[in-house]
Amino acid sequence: MSRIRISAVSYTNSKPFAFGIEHSDIRDKIDLTYDIPSDCAQKLIDNEADIGLVPVAALLSIPNYHILGDYCIGSVGPVNSVFIFSEKPINEVKIIRLDPQSRTSNNLAKVLLKNYWKLPVEFVSEGDADAFVEIGDRTFSHINFFPFSYDLGEQWLKFTGLPFAFAVWASNKPIDVDFVEELNVSLKLGVDNIDTVLRQLPEREDFDLHDYFYNRLDFNLTEDKRTAINRYLQFVKDL
Repeated sequence: MSRIRISAVSYTNSKPFAFGIEHSDIRDKIDLTYDIPSDCAQKLIDNEADIGLVPVAALLSIPNYHILGDYCIGSVGPVNSVFIFSEKPINEVKIIRLDPQSRTSNNLAKVLLKNYWKLPVEFVSEGDADAFVEIGDRTFSHINFFPFSYDLGEQWLKFTGLPFAFAVWASNKPIDVDFVEELNVSLKLGVDNIDTVLRQLPEREDFDLHDYFYNRLDFNLTEDKRTAINRYLQFVKDL
């Protein structure tokens, strides 16, 4: 049987998933790469991967996508690694620069600006801006650097009352149910061993990784998160 091609995310927030996969028998059955979120999505869209940990916004570009398993990269409120950073309050911002590594968070910023803050903002991909979207490990040293920071997980909860799933395990084709279950078991292994994952990560003076994994990230793909995904995707369609 040919190996299943899996594209996982290289950010710190997915380290438990990587640990679970690397320490399971499933590792010998797959071709595994680690990519930034936007590349995970593109690989699935281009059929260069069979399964990916993909930003939920990318689901709109994957025909006949299948969400797999019981785990995701999510939060119930502040996630502490998905922000709009700014030198001025959000109601004074006129131009926001989007993050080239992001699909979901860029669109989440657009959804919140239109429907929650109700502000007419211009979005640019490069150049000067009043504020910018940033995701992942790069935010760790910026959280206390800018005078204004808006955690998009927190703002989504204020707007909708729902948690959020930033990325889900998805495929671009039906996957054998036994393999999906094996993948799910490996992901659970990682989530159940966060203490071990933390011990393997370099210590940081500028960011509390223990708080991040235990109090900010929420890895369970609950029914509320599935509801949030559907609601978010509809907002994105209406942009």
